[in-house]
Amino acid sequence: MYDVAIIGTGPAGLSAALTLKLHDKQIIWFGSADMSAKVEKSEKIANYPGVGMVSGHELNEKFRRQAAEMGLACVDKKVTTISSMGESYALLADNEMYEAKTVLLATGVVTGKTFAGEAERLGRGVSYCATCDGFLYRKKTIAVYCADRRYEHEVEYLAGMAEKVYLNTLYKDSGIDLENVEHVGPIREVRGDTFVESIVLHDGREIPVSGLFCLRNAVAPTQLIPGITVDGAHIVVDRLQRTNLSGCYAAGDCTGRPYQLTKAVGEGNVAAHSILEYLSGAE
Repeated sequence: MYDVAIIGTGPAGLSAALTLKLHDKQIIWFGSADMSAKVEKSEKIANYPGVGMVSGHELNEKFRRQAAEMGLACVDKKVTTISSMGESYALLADNEMYEAKTVLLATGVVTGKTFAGEAERLGRGVSYCATCDGFLYRKKTIAVYCADRRYEHEVEYLAGMAEKVYLNTLYKDSGIDLENVEHVGPIREVRGDTFVESIVLHDGREIPVSGLFCLRNAVAPTQLIPGITVDGAHIVVDRLQRTNLSGCYAAGDCTGRPYQLTKAVGEGNVAAHSILEYLSGAE
């Protein structure tokens, strides 16, 4: 069992990981080894203390180098479910289970809205994990929403299982070209009495399907960890970065504005120290 599971490799996650590593805690750190896509895309950053004017790519490279120097390695898997086990948390990531005494959510803000009817049918035909649930749809007709090219291998996996796949991508020029995959326009709604029965496209076309796989970069907090308190798109925390769930913390953009690197780094550090107190039994 790990002491801490950190979800997110942006500035908040890195800040917490560095502090916890210095205190010899057993960490599992989920996210991309490329670190923060948001930082990477920034043209110029002028308010990060100590580094002066720097491009997002340059700063992100410093983040990657420091993580490597500290021996921090990322597990490039998407966590889709976190469940409280009483004294610990179980995390499902790409069909594998992990257990940790505490959890730090540093997931950033989930900017994309869910589809109408999606949340109500989660676990009833709506899935966020291809390798977890794909086998349930062998020889069936499904829909897939893919938000990033990095998940195209999951689309191919699903296409190998299903009889027919209706694919909607958030980006242009998809690399998926398979006989049983039909590219369709944006999805507006998921329908069905209890389980998924169809999707409705923005053009009004309704397509019968047995399931919908949503392959996004992040899962909304309330769908990721049931029972967590949110305010709109943000996780509610106190000044120690504690959520309403014991042993669960949050830091960075996911806790609210301002969406600033310095704020994220500070919150990551505060969360790490709060976790250290919790693990010591002092909290």
